[in-house]
Amino acid sequence: MGNRTHTEVSVARQSPQRPDADEPELDDTDASAAADEVEVDRPAADRALWDEVRIDPVEIALPAGTGFTLRAYRPARELTPTDVAERDQDDPFLARRQVVETEDDDEVVILDEEFAALSAEEDDEDGKPDGERRRGKADADTDPDAADTAAEAEAEDDDEADEDDDAAGDEEVPVFLTHKGRLLLFKTPESLVTFIRSGAPNDLSQLDSWNELSERLEPADVAPLDEDTYELDLVVENLRGGHDAWDPALLIEAGEVARDLAYALRLPAVLDMLSAGSSLDDLDEALRASVNGGVGGFLGRRRLKKIGAQTASLGWRTIVGKISAVVDWRD
Repeated sequence: MGNRTHTEVSVARQSPQRPDADEPELDDTDASAAADEVEVDRPAADRALWDEVRIDPVEIALPAGTGFTLRAYRPARELTPTDVAERDQDDPFLARRQVVETEDDDEVVILDEEFAALSAEEDDEDGKPDGERRRGKADADTDPDAADTAAEAEAEDDDEADEDDDAAGDEEVPVFLTHKGRLLLFKTPESLVTFIRSGAPNDLSQLDSWNELSERLEPADVAPLDEDTYELDLVVENLRGGHDAWDPALLIEAGEVARDLAYALRLPAVLDMLSAGSSLDDLDEALRASVNGGVGGFLGRRRLKKIGAQTASLGWRTIVGKISAVVDWRD
């Protein structure tokens, strides 16, 4: 992956070092034994632990540094969301936020003003409604037939409400190692394991497998898979490089973890910026299409050319900033 600095560091760490001239060389038997010892350090059972507890170690790189945390997926009905009351009281950016009420007047979506304005300009250029992202309501006063249709639709919605609630409760949602609305990131596997064994309060402790993990986890087990390693610190720079420099894998993976973090940390602004129909969601879909072969890949690359690099980089700068603002770094 182009300009993936963390990957390069990882490869450098794995590169063998030549022994000094005055150091004794290992014979074939010793070398074989050494290789066996290396394999023992990372046995397959290490991964089996994560599979048993259904929790995964995750590594996230942000502008302030790289840290380890944990993530799990569980049915929504089994989870108590993180408490953000204390976090939001201390939020220094509240005064700069634009609050937009939804149609029901009881849900608030927080938008970044600069990004929203730039996205609206692009919508106007594309011939789309200015900033329109929500479904419109029929005007019952001017269209009686529409009023009847709306009433029938509302009745059907009421009949299906219980079924929708059940489906929502069964849907698996992400939960991270968080506490009071903040993501806990640890700079070393040792510090992560020490925290877990300490019994300190956190949102993952509500999982039924948490006690087993805290009893069995060792620092050597904290080795995230490639698909659980995210480099959010490289996203904005990559987008600023222009369409030809965009790294689809980097950007797609960033979108996946950003959505998970936004849900788990209750960040409505980030969820809205990545929601279906948004400019960043259009970018994500075009990137996914571009990596495919054939006509789909060709059309995806054409769509990417129409996406504004300035809007994309500004939007992701905002997302990374909002996520970084709710991180609790632990040594």
